[in-house]
Amino acid sequence: MSIPDYISLIVGYRGWTWDTMGLKSLCGERWHPNQSLAARCRASVVVGTIAGRAEAVHDAHEPPQANCTCGVYASKSLEQLLTTVYAKCGIHGEVYLWGTVVEHELGWRAQFAYPKTLFLPPDLIPSDTKEMESRLEALAAYSTDIFIVGGGQSIPLCRKGSGFDAAGLDYLIGKRTHYYDRRQRDRTLMRGDRVAVLGRGIAVVERADETEVHALLRNRIMLRIARKCIRWDGQNMRWEAEVLAPNGV
Repeated sequence: MSIPDYISLIVGYRGWTWDTMGLKSLCGERWHPNQSLAARCRASVVVGTIAGRAEAVHDAHEPPQANCTCGVYASKSLEQLLTTVYAKCGIHGEVYLWGTVVEHELGWRAQFAYPKTLFLPPDLIPSDTKEMESRLEALAAYSTDIFIVGGGQSIPLCRKGSGFDAAGLDYLIGKRTHYYDRRQRDRTLMRGDRVAVLGRGIAVVERADETEVHALLRNRIMLRIARKCIRWDGQNMRWEAEVLAPNGV
């Protein structure tokens, strides 16, 4: 898609939700890569029936209109956007607006729009490698500048026409490494952890090493369980073990 250069473009600020398919407006409207979003008036859609006839709020028209609420919304400044709920729902950034544009005190409603720059908060980036790659590929398809922004930092993640930036990739690698390190720590049995002894109840770990775990069952039976018999159940989010009989009391 090439944005027309024969009219004056307006740059505003807005928010989107984000999934593996890309960007969506908060109302659920999908923004497709390399394709401008054309506004449509939802108020002219059939909303019910009166006396057996379909009725709409008003007649269909080309959005936006001054006496309606239709159009693609954008704030005039990033500061203004950040005070609204829109910036807290997902990605935010700059957006091109063109066609018929209705101006308001704090923003605009436009006929056509397309993302210009995306600002991605770090806490929205999935730690899971597969989901991270799928989501970021969906964003890169928009061929726009993308920055990781938050905590006083602004890291280029993707450059229009150049693909992913080395600084952004280094950040993602560090984030993924931190995630797996933490995940490994979380899955290391320690004193006080609980183990579901299938068919017997919950035992509390008293001591653990690489080969054996001593766990107290029902506060009176000390189980000596081979470490290889204890596994992490991701679905139940707990340690589990099958023990046929107590090895010690």
